[in-house]
Amino acid sequence: MEAIINYISVNQQEFYIFILAVFVGIEVISKVPTVLHTPLMSGSNALSGVVIVGSIIVLGKTDPANYLALTLGFLAVLLATLNVVGGFAVTNRMLEMFKKKPGKK
Repeated sequence: MEAIINYISVNQQEFYIFILAVFVGIEVISKVPTVLHTPLMSGSNALSGVVIVGSIIVLGKTDPANYLALTLGFLAVLLATLNVVGGFAVTNRMLEMFKKKPGKK
């Protein structure tokens, strides 16, 4: 616990920026209309793709003895991949709604 308090006191400005970013993010997301959630998911897919590429590059340059960095990098790749796959599934399902059914006019 002492290490956490020491880290926060040393990086106090970054900690305040993080807390402010969380509140701003929650406020922005809560104001998004439901109709825009799927297009935003597509944009999120692009960002997750960048995260996948970046985390693979970082993993490639990580010291093999640094297990914490390897674990966090692996989790970043895994979670970003899940986000991309889920986003594409949701986007594909949404696009299926706009296709005309065969036999109906």
